[in-house]
Amino acid sequence: MYTYEVIVITAHTDHTNTFNKVHIRLMGTDGQSDPSFLQNSIGLAPFHKGAVSICSVSSPTSLGKLLMIELQKKPDPSCSEDSWFLARVQVKSPEGDTYNFPVNHWIANKMVHHFREATALKHSDDTHHLCKKSRKKELNHRKEHYQWYVYEEGIPHCIKTESPLSLPHEVRFSFTKTIQLGFTAITGVIELNLEGLYNCKDNWTSIKHIKQAFRCKRTNISDRVQKLWRSDAFFGYQFLNGVNPMMIKRCTVLPENFPVTDDMVFPSGQWRLEDEMQKGNIFLCDYKLLDGVKTNVIDNKKQYLAAPLVLLHKTPDDELMPIAIQLKQKPAEDNPIFLPTDSEYDWLTAKIFVRGADFNMHQLNFHLLRTHLLAEVFAVSLLRNVPMVHPLYKLLIPHTRYTLQMNCLARSLLISDNGVFTKFAASGGNGVITIMKRAQSSLTYSSLCIPHDIAERGLDSVPNFYYRDDGLRLWEIIHRFVQGLLKHYYKSDAEVQEDPELQSWIENIFEHGFLLQNSIGIPNSFSTVAEVVKFITMVIFTCSGQHSAVNSGQFDYGGWMPNTPTSLQQPPPTTKGTTSEATMLKTFPNISTTVHGMATVWLLSKQSTDFVPLGHYPEGHFTEEIPRIWIHDFQEDLKCLSDDIKARNKSLDIPYTYLDPATMENSVAI
Repeated sequence: MYTYEVIVITAHTDHTNTFNKVHIRLMGTDGQSDPSFLQNSIGLAPFHKGAVSICSVSSPTSLGKLLMIELQKKPDPSCSEDSWFLARVQVKSPEGDTYNFPVNHWIANKMVHHFREATALKHSDDTHHLCKKSRKKELNHRKEHYQWYVYEEGIPHCIKTESPLSLPHEVRFSFTKTIQLGFTAITGVIELNLEGLYNCKDNWTSIKHIKQAFRCKRTNISDRVQKLWRSDAFFGYQFLNGVNPMMIKRCTVLPENFPVTDDMVFPSGQWRLEDEMQKGNIFLCDYKLLDGVKTNVIDNKKQYLAAPLVLLHKTPDDELMPIAIQLKQKPAEDNPIFLPTDSEYDWLTAKIFVRGADFNMHQLNFHLLRTHLLAEVFAVSLLRNVPMVHPLYKLLIPHTRYTLQMNCLARSLLISDNGVFTKFAASGGNGVITIMKRAQSSLTYSSLCIPHDIAERGLDSVPNFYYRDDGLRLWEIIHRFVQGLLKHYYKSDAEVQEDPELQSWIENIFEHGFLLQNSIGIPNSFSTVAEVVKFITMVIFTCSGQHSAVNSGQFDYGGWMPNTPTSLQQPPPTTKGTTSEATMLKTFPNISTTVHGMATVWLLSKQSTDFVPLGHYPEGHFTEEIPRIWIHDFQEDLKCLSDDIKARNKSLDIPYTYLDPATMENSVAI
């Protein structure tokens, strides 16, 4: 009789235990064991939170090399039906070999489940007939449960589901995450102690009035924002290191629809525009994508959204200063170019309209579309096309954690007909889809790859650009990790071309994420190892670093409403000399709209206690020595980057933390 020691590890999270009976079958190259009831030496197998249960399975003959295990949970009539989250199983054979079976799966019913031994295998490496059959069955099952859905024509497709709770168990939030997220606006309102203002439709009466509402929940940076929001230098700084560092680009030729002159921006004659452009000191932010967008009606009042052009100048002391703002795209007498030399409130009002435009552009284009929706496409395609035993699955599945449920919640609670964004943002309603369709049409592969994006925007040498500095280092660290790991599995370009699961993954992404648009530059197939490495680097960077860069600072920079208004109640001024503090206060969103905006960015900026930082892989999908060495080196590189960022930030007036790997989530999980 051959006896196999079976070690069963239940996940160390709340509500993961089972009191039901569990049967196991071991399957190897030389045979299969009979189904065995898992029990230890005293007849019990306690599968509770974090339990390590040691059991045994006997077979009259050797099973050879173990390939997979079969598990089935059978309800005990004396116990209620429950869900069990099994982390992994380890089996020690009588021959002295140890086999690992990563599971990381909810087992919630009577179904028979099969889990493969941990060694990563491409399609061509998986030659045993049981393995081939299992691989095909797994993908067929997944394609039934993870189906594509067209939420709206012209934007990336998403997962088909009736509600977040109808998603498969293994991609849903943990109990801890579910409790802590409390993803409703009223939750944020309560946490901010703003219940008394929740339904107030009045306008703000003074800046002091706004400060009183802002006093309960603050961060070090939000306090700085409150003090600096009027400053031109801080206005310029945010284009580099605020929550949206994606709009600014070097300007070498003025747009024809932005007729700025030397006399306007350099009245003392100290510089000339042409010379400063040639030196690389002039920068442009153009919000033309917002032009003509139908705006919202909030509390029966029409809202306004500018489509401004902003010109900035890098001064000799390396500050980025705004020098001209035009609030509409078409030059006209009723569309003046506002200048720092204008009256205090003319210039401040122009900047407020820019900040309002930036909020809407940031949220819909650079945050929702380019991180959340693309991450969902990467995840659904992975789940549909790549089996658990494939190295690509093992590499990428941690970077999809919680993304599907988070996006389902976003669709139902943020951009649905009754969603917070729909009801309280200037572009809410029809404008959301208009902006996202335009953004999708302007999307390029190169803009998703930070080295290319920075180069194309001409920002290689801009001083004090911490998003760029940290982002480029992070990209290189991820690229080095991905390259080392994938070259272990793909020894040649031919192996890439001959991997049907890898090719199906990218084909699905090209079709459902980038809508078959060749102009974007996304590959629809892979020909070389280098192509795969670059694309997967982009995927991991998007799901971790880029999302952190455009998400984590939302309350820091948006909690103080005058700096980032979600909507504006008055049209852009058409002549100079008509603004004042009173008109500015009338232009700001009303109290209820402000409170809803503050509550939403507060919730979206929170980090849950079960957060997993970039580079940490608690599920242990890879067990072979070489991949584990690459993971260790990856973690060491990330720690070095984190240490360097913390050291640099000690000398900064406003620290830049959003690309610190220590505080960055592995996935789009918030």
